[in-house]
Amino acid sequence: MQQAPVVNVRDDDNDEIDLLGLFGTLIDHKWLIAAVTGAFMVAGAAYAVIATPVYQANALLQVEAKKNDLLGFSDVSSMLGKESPSATEIELIKSRAVIGKAVDNLKLDIVIQPMYFPVVGEFLARRFQSKNPGEIADPLLGLNSFAWGGESLKIFKLDLPDSQLGKKLTLTAGENGHYTLVDEDDNLLAATQTGQLFEQNGVAFQIEEMHANPGTRFRIIRNSRLTSILDYQEDLDVAERGKESGMIGLALESTDPNQAIKTLNEIAAIYVRQNVERTSAEAAQSLAFLKEQLPVVKQDLEKAGNALNEYQTRSKSVDITLETKAILDQIVGLDTSISELKLQQAEMDRKFTRQHPAYRALLTQIGELTSKQKSLASKVEGLPSTQQELLSLTRDVEVGTAIYTQLLNKSQELDVMRAGTVGNVRLIDTADVNFLKPVKPKKALIVLIATILGGFLAVALVLVRKALNRGLESPEAIEQLGLPVYASIPYSILQKTEEDKVSRGRGRSGAGTTLLAVSHPTDLAIEALRSLRTSLHFAMHESDNNRLMISGPSPQVGKTFVSVNLAVVIAQTGLRVLLIDVDMRKGYLHKVLGVSSDNGLSDILARRCDVATAIHKTEIDNFDFVSRGQIPPNPSELLMHANFSALLEQASELYDLVILDTPPLLAVTDAAIVGRQSGTNLIVTRYGLNPAKEIELTVRRFSQNGVAIKGAIFNGVERKASNKYGYSDYGYYHYDYASDKS
Repeated sequence: MQQAPVVNVRDDDNDEIDLLGLFGTLIDHKWLIAAVTGAFMVAGAAYAVIATPVYQANALLQVEAKKNDLLGFSDVSSMLGKESPSATEIELIKSRAVIGKAVDNLKLDIVIQPMYFPVVGEFLARRFQSKNPGEIADPLLGLNSFAWGGESLKIFKLDLPDSQLGKKLTLTAGENGHYTLVDEDDNLLAATQTGQLFEQNGVAFQIEEMHANPGTRFRIIRNSRLTSILDYQEDLDVAERGKESGMIGLALESTDPNQAIKTLNEIAAIYVRQNVERTSAEAAQSLAFLKEQLPVVKQDLEKAGNALNEYQTRSKSVDITLETKAILDQIVGLDTSISELKLQQAEMDRKFTRQHPAYRALLTQIGELTSKQKSLASKVEGLPSTQQELLSLTRDVEVGTAIYTQLLNKSQELDVMRAGTVGNVRLIDTADVNFLKPVKPKKALIVLIATILGGFLAVALVLVRKALNRGLESPEAIEQLGLPVYASIPYSILQKTEEDKVSRGRGRSGAGTTLLAVSHPTDLAIEALRSLRTSLHFAMHESDNNRLMISGPSPQVGKTFVSVNLAVVIAQTGLRVLLIDVDMRKGYLHKVLGVSSDNGLSDILARRCDVATAIHKTEIDNFDFVSRGQIPPNPSELLMHANFSALLEQASELYDLVILDTPPLLAVTDAAIVGRQSGTNLIVTRYGLNPAKEIELTVRRFSQNGVAIKGAIFNGVERKASNKYGYSDYGYYHYDYASDKS
């Protein structure tokens, strides 16, 4: 009784095995990973060289804190603390009022781009060095529709219908300054020459200057004003340098450094000019307010003076006592301060609400001074009536005089300030660009990122392929399915070379064209087949007959290679071997052995020839061969005929071993028919090709047809690091089943 071999299955930690297996897989595909990574690195380097450089223009502004408000409000506001003057100014710089003015002045809503040759055209154009001003590069290979360096276009006016805003227009230069302008649908919008104004159908177009070869095309886009403003607001970088330093840095990136300098200088100039105009306007408003108050104060002063004179005349020059004089000085001081604060209150009514902290602080000051004024009033009531009257009239005159003098002085200050306003902002550094060091692209970073990305994608590709390839890669995995492995045949480079020669028509004619057992008998694959020969010698002792069927789950597993080379190594031991190509559909053993397919198996079964005629001798002693014959329309029916059984009986009597090379079972049912008449049945599985479910299904199909599979031949085993570090070490597996008899 035959016993199945004991199979030792490793009980390693699954996580560790998986990690080692993945590591081995990466080592197996190291050249693929290196190639993909290198390709990405080269592509990144090429992009870093070809990509258009981006330059950054920088400017610097200084914002000084306002010393005093024009009417002295700074003292009130300082009670509530102050914030950095730069915060407000940064928002003003990026406002539509400033950016929009720059867009209008420089026509930044018109985008002009020469059309370069794809990929490398702009790179070549940047390398063009003009020897004379206005020189233009000659077109390469006669491609004059592209710009090659030195081209320029300045548009003086471009008005388009709303439907064309943001659309790509194409301008084509012609002879002697002529040009044509078309839209995205190639509809003609304008056609005239440089300097002339074209107006038609809502299009107004005029070119100020154009330098280009005839046929050169330019891409023109007229954006809406708001779109251009929003784009520059996003591109413009404005930030304070240092906390509460008042130094504001402006930065603008562009592929055209000269345009970036011009744009940034224009924005800075507009902002400084608006700051001066804003301060001057504030002085003018305050001056107008004071001029409105001066006549009223002067009239009140004249009335107070007349009243004092009349009283002194009636009272015959009554003088103020020292006590009354002291009270008068205090009252005048309080009244002057209160009047000054009320003047500020009138100005603040135009700027703030009554709930504003500065406004409420001002009211608090007025209240405190008013309470002091009331306390002095009680002292005045204790004076004689003549002194009270004289005090009241004198107070009105002195207070009126102080207020009028103060207003007059303030108006003169504002008039001088308005005339010489410089604002609290000044331009420290005008815009400039480092032409030798663009900020983008960062070449080293791009190459590094491209290399890392390439390595990541290459590793991901390898791991995905590994995950999708469910083919078994170890004999143990097959044996875990309950199927003994009789031999593991390594992948033969020599066999692959011979097959390539034949496929290219350079192989030698005749027998042994691709027989590895004849051309390279010491190859490791042939050594494995010799081990298989030894195992079969003992395993077939219990068989009912001397027939060996070799099949497989699917095509491309190498069963024909195994069959023919196994037949050769067995014949070399002196046994008479007959190899029958049972694959009457696609069998090609006759090509391997260099004989004709005529008078083969199908011809015997159809009685077109006898067995003796169908058996072909080969150059190898003791090795005969029966080809597939003519391709029949009904191979399965022919195999089920009694003629096939008779052929096998006759062959078994004439030969020591009959090898039947059958088609794959999962493709057709021929192998199941042949297996019922064979004493020993083996299937060939290929390394990394056949998954476990496919092998299980093959065994189940044979079992359903009453065919017992003796074992498997593991073909095409490759030496891989994933095997070394994974579930099994590389090696050859064969078992002496004859010694396992009980």
